[in-house]
Amino acid sequence: MAEWRVGQGEERAASFGAAAGHHARAAAAFAGRVLALSVRAAFAAVWTTIRTFSFWLVIKSPLAEPRRSAHRPLLQLIPWLIVAVGWGAITLLAVVTYYATVLPDPRQAMVLRLPPNLTILARGGEFIAERGMRRNYVPYAEIPPNIVKAVLATEDRRFFYHFGLDPIGLARAASKNWSSGEVVQGGSTITQQLVKNLFLQPKRTWTRKAEEFILAIWLESRFTKQQILEFYLNRVYFGGGNFGIGAATHSYFGKEPKDVTLGEAALLAGLIKAPSYYSPTSNMDRARDRSKEILRILAETDQIDINQYAEALAHPAELKVPPSKPGFGFVADWVAEVAPMLTGETDRNLVVETTIDAGLQLTARTAVEDVIRNKGRTARATEAGVLLMTPDGAIRAMIGGRNHAESQFNRAVRAMRQPGSAFKPFIYLAAVEAGWTPDTKIEDAPIEVDGWKPSNFGNTYRGEITLRQALTHSSNMAAVRLAKAVGTDRVVEVANRLGVLSAKNVGLTMALGTSETTLLEMTSGFAVFANGGFSVVPEIVERIRDDQGRVLFERSKAPPPRIVSPRAISAMNDMMNSVVAGGTAMAASLDLYPAAGKTGTSQKYKDAWFIGYTAQWVGGVWMGNDNASPMRGVTGGSLPAEIWKQVMLKAHEGLMAKPLPGTGLPPEFIQHTADAIGLSNVPARNPFRRREVSDAEAAPTGPPPLAAPQGRARRAPL
Repeated sequence: MAEWRVGQGEERAASFGAAAGHHARAAAAFAGRVLALSVRAAFAAVWTTIRTFSFWLVIKSPLAEPRRSAHRPLLQLIPWLIVAVGWGAITLLAVVTYYATVLPDPRQAMVLRLPPNLTILARGGEFIAERGMRRNYVPYAEIPPNIVKAVLATEDRRFFYHFGLDPIGLARAASKNWSSGEVVQGGSTITQQLVKNLFLQPKRTWTRKAEEFILAIWLESRFTKQQILEFYLNRVYFGGGNFGIGAATHSYFGKEPKDVTLGEAALLAGLIKAPSYYSPTSNMDRARDRSKEILRILAETDQIDINQYAEALAHPAELKVPPSKPGFGFVADWVAEVAPMLTGETDRNLVVETTIDAGLQLTARTAVEDVIRNKGRTARATEAGVLLMTPDGAIRAMIGGRNHAESQFNRAVRAMRQPGSAFKPFIYLAAVEAGWTPDTKIEDAPIEVDGWKPSNFGNTYRGEITLRQALTHSSNMAAVRLAKAVGTDRVVEVANRLGVLSAKNVGLTMALGTSETTLLEMTSGFAVFANGGFSVVPEIVERIRDDQGRVLFERSKAPPPRIVSPRAISAMNDMMNSVVAGGTAMAASLDLYPAAGKTGTSQKYKDAWFIGYTAQWVGGVWMGNDNASPMRGVTGGSLPAEIWKQVMLKAHEGLMAKPLPGTGLPPEFIQHTADAIGLSNVPARNPFRRREVSDAEAAPTGPPPLAAPQGRARRAPL
């Protein structure tokens, strides 16, 4: 990694700024003295004019005969011209004096302040993206002639011959624009562009243009051409988050400015006009066409000879640093948001090591693309979000939408949607903690509450069933009765405790998942069931270093507090395993690996969810449309379960099957898993025996004995 010299650049900028501040004050004092002298001179000119007027002569000598002259009318205009020039000088000096006194402090304006550049890595150090702004100050002596020539050829050919304003260049640009019928060439000099960058707001008014002219002349009078060009080349934007020539050469070519070829210099110079349009990372052909145009100008103006021109065309610029990996846009965006919060750093370049597994991230992206491409049109489903994390909250894959280039809205983190029946496990956990068991009976029959008449999916009712059966078949009637029995406040407390912080008490309708939440909160909430009842804070950042290698942040390895009792976890995993084994989520069955989870579908098929887990992994999938339009029959057990299974099978490759916390593992799981991954000498029996949850063993009574400690602040998911 190149050594960044931001500090050196800021020192040089500060020194130039200090000189500029001194010059500004001197200019104000000098302008004041000149103004006083000019006023006296102007009044003298006016008085001289009045004394020489013909009518004044007539008054002085009524008998004098005026002389006849053919040029008399023209001579009479001269005094008026003198008056106009005098007052014009007064006005100009007054304006210059005003701007000299209100000029922004150059010591502040000339120091470039940018947000830190983030180099984002996957687990194992694999580069995945960059965010933020790069800067690397380069003194003028280290900027090669090729770069200077190329920039001046396209931005300001007469830079070394004008005084900050270029009437000839302005006239040439106006002529070309007029003949072409559109704006094809600008008339601003490099000095004017630097003035805009340093001092002025991006607004188009006559006042701002006047300020620009005056400040450009002022800069030219106080700094050398080389100093002005140095500041310009270290501040101009080259696209891709690169401010200044040093950052641009490192980012695009992986080299110092002094090592840049003529073809590379032409490509960089071409970016100044429109950095996004001519970006080589998005359209190299367009960037090369622009560089060829600049090379032609250099040849036509004898800045390079015919051999240099031919050599540059024969060896066009090639990117040496690979662009960000596709499929990681949502990850990079979120990391760029949380990294400064974790370190408090706002002015240093950072290297962020994430918890992301690059292979699983691409698997998740492929799964979303395949399902939406092959089935989305028929299902009228256009978007999806996916999260994969370890049971302790380390995020291994995050997909925030179908296409990051089209929409940067992260549906895995930001989208507030109704979870439907996927919210029911929190109701069941509240009931279990209140003394209910998986085998407790409950009525699955129509119910009316204050005029509200909910119904089951398909209007199917099973009469008296156990809680296990009710959750397996996602009975709405049982969920409403449970929520009413344990109280909605208690349900909200349970959901909040497990990390669903957005859960609100909206009444008994919350039993059907009407309280909006995010995929991130739901997935981290289910992770508590996967890890045996311990608190989960979803995290995507493993470690942050500065560009000197110093560690500024590291993910905590401290054991989290228990927030759900082992018996309650055992009961919940028993019931949710039944959902996958023989209920609404059978499409998500992993065969060799015991899995649990819950489907969810909101009203009119606007949202479809599946949140599921094994002892090793937790995954969440949401599908829907950004405009909340209904899908065509998409339930949580269909397309979301399909995406979930595709990702989970990849994540479990090479892993031995493990029982869900609080449950046993049948012997057949052990042998089948061993055969699948090529192991031998595996015991025929699993040391864990499957335990049915009995009333006496697994059903605590009263409030949860191991709730989150009082006063413990749960920090935001990072």
